Amino acid sequence: MPPERLRKAVVHVAGLIQGIGFRPFIYRLAVRRGLKGSVCNLGDAGVRIELYGPEEAIKDFLKALVAEKPPIAQYTRVDVDWQEFHDPGQVPPDFQIVPSDVRGKAREFSIIPPDIAVCKECLAEIYDPRDRHYMYPFTCCAACGPRFTIMTDLPYDRERTTMDEFPMCEHCAREFNDPLDRRFNAQTICCPLCGPRMALYTPDRELVDCEDPLAEAARLLREGFIVAVKGIGGFHLAVRADWDEAVARLRERRRKPGKPFAIMSLRAEDVERYAHLSEAERELLESPARPIVVLRKREPFPLSELVAPGLHTVGVMLPYSGIHHLLLHHARVLALVMTSANMPGEPMITNNERAFRELGRVVDYLLVHNRRIWARCDDSVARVVDGRPAFLRRSRGYVPMPVELPFEASGGAVVAVGPELMVTGAILRGRRCYLTQHVGDVEGPDAVEFLDSALSHLAHLLRLRDVRAVACDLHPAFLTRQVALAWAERFGAELVEVQHHHAHVAALMAEAGVPPDEQIVGVACDGVGYGPDGTAWGGEALLA
Repeated sequence: MPPERLRKAVVHVAGLIQGIGFRPFIYRLAVRRGLKGSVCNLGDAGVRIELYGPEEAIKDFLKALVAEKPPIAQYTRVDVDWQEFHDPGQVPPDFQIVPSDVRGKAREFSIIPPDIAVCKECLAEIYDPRDRHYMYPFTCCAACGPRFTIMTDLPYDRERTTMDEFPMCEHCAREFNDPLDRRFNAQTICCPLCGPRMALYTPDRELVDCEDPLAEAARLLREGFIVAVKGIGGFHLAVRADWDEAVARLRERRRKPGKPFAIMSLRAEDVERYAHLSEAERELLESPARPIVVLRKREPFPLSELVAPGLHTVGVMLPYSGIHHLLLHHARVLALVMTSANMPGEPMITNNERAFRELGRVVDYLLVHNRRIWARCDDSVARVVDGRPAFLRRSRGYVPMPVELPFEASGGAVVAVGPELMVTGAILRGRRCYLTQHVGDVEGPDAVEFLDSALSHLAHLLRLRDVRAVACDLHPAFLTRQVALAWAERFGAELVEVQHHHAHVAALMAEAGVPPDEQIVGVACDGVGYGPDGTAWGGEALLA
């Protein structure tokens, strides 16, 4: 038989491939087929793979690249350039993961990874007394853990995250460099010897002397105390959800008399004890994004009615980090209130110092850690409508993945700053709309600064250079308008004012995939909006 023809293939992959263990995945595919070459992270431009070997083996690799891709991976482009070569000396001795090339030029921007809930394999290690990650809340691997909230820049490598402040110990370094290990090239790898640590404090900054801060915080929660918990994207206020007195005390201190609190339970089986859970709702609840899912209460409702007073629904999420898993594991309660730690009109707290300063009169204890949160990110909120997720708030677990639109923006990017309440910023480039994390109500200087910094961080990751328009609400008194004016001046872009209710209808059209040249009648029932005639408009039926 004639010898198999050796070929070279250069493969370029773009999409959601950063920060999900993609290069180790490529390594395993190649080594399993006896292929030589390399894989390199190009940052903005995705990943470049060089393959040397028999043509059939390379073709089998390309099939597996699609069929066996990591669950969260999304490909927007796969280019294959077949090349002949005649000198066997060109063939590398093995297959390698080579250092990232940050000079790579983008042909299509790589999708930035969101934060991913801790995986089953890591959870098994957390609960295994024989494992070195036993009871360690920051356990993660190449396929799970924080991404967007700790990322300072692209490409996604440890030195461009806040994990750069925690040098790996020899055990973690060995796993990181072992191609056969699940943590091979896992940028957030850490353990009790070298990683972040938890600590429990009183509001007076007195360190609570205890062997395990998480277990002690859980004991205090079980007794009805209010604890501020620093997680992945910011601080939460936690209290047990089945005691009226404890929940009422949180409402009084938080100055939140009626708005519903989100709650967290350890597993879906616990949720079914107090809420109805369809198959689609369970799937969303257990998804890697771990959003808050709005569910129908069971009657009788075994938790405090003060959690969601006067409502037949309750917002529920499952733990998405080792911190939350261990807190609920030790607390041994059906559910904990887990609501964002921010004062009215201000963004979610992420900084330990600010938490001590602003939460001292709200909480009884503060459970903190020493890893910096680079980008605050509140929990996402969704409900299932007609079997599909409908977002009320798109944030942690989804941001900054883009939304594909039914039209394309040409001639430069468009930046939008949102209205005044429930604000999210956006950057439209081509057909992709990149949304910031949930900003909230922009009614004060801290919220204005947060909106500007959220857009700036997103623009930095997107390497934004050319902006042709900046959109804001038509209302002249909204504080978001200040951000829009500053961005328009910075880029020399046109300022576009959009009537509030028209924006709602246009957003619905985009979400439903209505082509831009198709007209609809949209009904916006959203109270007061500033009209183009300078008067207050109510709900409108608009031809759009």
